Amino acid sequence: MIHIRAMTHADIPLGMRLKSQAGWNQTEADWLRFLSLEPDGCFVAESQGRPVGTTTAAIFGDVAWIAMVLVDVDHRGRGIGTALFHHAIDFLDAQNVRAIRLDATDLGRPIYQKLGFESQFELSRFAGRLAEDYTSAAHLTPRPAAPADLAAIAAMDRTATRTDRTGLLQRLVSQHVSATHVTDHDNRITGYITSRPGSDAAQIGPCLANDPADGAALLSHALQQHAGRDVYVDIPKDHADAVSLIRRIGLQSRRTFIRMCRGEPTSERRPSLWASSGPEFG
Repeated sequence: MIHIRAMTHADIPLGMRLKSQAGWNQTEADWLRFLSLEPDGCFVAESQGRPVGTTTAAIFGDVAWIAMVLVDVDHRGRGIGTALFHHAIDFLDAQNVRAIRLDATDLGRPIYQKLGFESQFELSRFAGRLAEDYTSAAHLTPRPAAPADLAAIAAMDRTATRTDRTGLLQRLVSQHVSATHVTDHDNRITGYITSRPGSDAAQIGPCLANDPADGAALLSHALQQHAGRDVYVDIPKDHADAVSLIRRIGLQSRRTFIRMCRGEPTSERRPSLWASSGPEFG
């Protein structure tokens, strides 16, 4: 019998074990972020009293995200992942969100389609080790973000994603302030980027910019900060400028995510989305 309960900080080792089995990139800091953003929306599945699965949900205003559906390798194929997913949907439906979103793999897409999720667009995960001497070729140099920039960053992000991710951005920027940079013109924030460590590679993003020159400068600058290291960058497949920049420096497309939505359609301004934050939060 499957029992689903709230996740606690004591379950972080479980999450780390399961994500390692799946070959995912999250760290303990990521699990702490899930719990701090939505402590009532993170769940553990138990089978015969043993914790064997996880999922997380996060609410950003009236838009929600589901992620981290993980099941122990020895307990797969028993309906545990499906039970966790339904539990997360029931939790979010009770919060009256207008849309639930997620980034699915090719294997997951047909499962989510049966549950009312519709595909919106595809992202490519580019991965690889940057050259030791990689330097940005952009003419524009982004400046380090300051605490006073957070409100403007969140406002710009909200306009581009149609989602109020202020709580997420507060955590990402405060935890990785040295990795956060912005472009501005006439005292107005026109783009931003941040990155964070992963267990296998640094996750570059989110990166949003309204102007192609700003987007290219921000993404190139962040990559320069990680010269000589392994990185992941998740980019909409139809964002020609971002894809071209990443391919020119030798990163390869390793996998595809499909952004899906259930409920009222919510769509980013994709020309502004140079890199997503990763499948956890879009």
